[in-house]
Amino acid sequence: MSDDALIDGRDEIDASRAPLLDHLVELRRRLLYCIAAVAVCFGVAMYFANTIFAFLLKPLRAAGQTEVIFTTVYGGFFTEVKLAFFTAMMLSFPVISNQAWRFIAPGLYRKEKRALLPFLLATPVLFTAGAAMAYFIAVPMALHFLLGYSGMVGDVKRQALPDIAEYLSFIMQFLFGFGIAFLLPVLLMLLERAGIVTRQQLKSARRYAVVGAFAIAAVLTPPDVGSQLLLAIPLCLLYELALVGIWFTERKRAKLAAEEAAQAA
Repeated sequence: MSDDALIDGRDEIDASRAPLLDHLVELRRRLLYCIAAVAVCFGVAMYFANTIFAFLLKPLRAAGQTEVIFTTVYGGFFTEVKLAFFTAMMLSFPVISNQAWRFIAPGLYRKEKRALLPFLLATPVLFTAGAAMAYFIAVPMALHFLLGYSGMVGDVKRQALPDIAEYLSFIMQFLFGFGIAFLLPVLLMLLERAGIVTRQQLKSARRYAVVGAFAIAAVLTPPDVGSQLLLAIPLCLLYELALVGIWFTERKRAKLAAEEAAQAA
């Protein structure tokens, strides 16, 4: 980096400096925006809780289950509250991420802003893709396997009567598990960008990544092999996708470095 570029970068940071009290006031303002967004989304989600829960129950209905229960007097109410909170966190994520970006962006160099912004934009897309895969593919397959234990055992009828609270926890585990797992490329590319790992280290750790993918799948999914493969295989593919993305970013950084060196000369 040339001296002029370094000075410009320092000037950019110096121009955005503020006293500690100003930072705390700004942090409070951003947090209030986030809390307000969550509160508004929670109110909307609470109003449409039955509609949202009916949507989440579709895989269960498709698996042949037509009845759910709650075993405590307050079970139905608290399940709706929990559902509304989960929904509010998802709906308000764009606002929360935007406020976080607005808080940290003044302390970043222009190049750092350009580097981090694509990751911020890719996060909700990848999370939604993972949650969609869980809802449309993994959850129906898992329910088909788990509800297959219903039927006659000797002369006794064995029938599944899912509790709504347990079912909500079950499907949310899938949605959040798959959604967060699909953020693997973002995590690896950020680690590489921060200098914590290199592409060569990630390439040499492929075999451990495969083992880790199956271990994560075993924890987040039921014991049937199909559900585990549905998470483990995409994780392995996303790991390879991260390596490709890092290769492209390395080439871009090398090109920019060569251009700066040429300009400095």
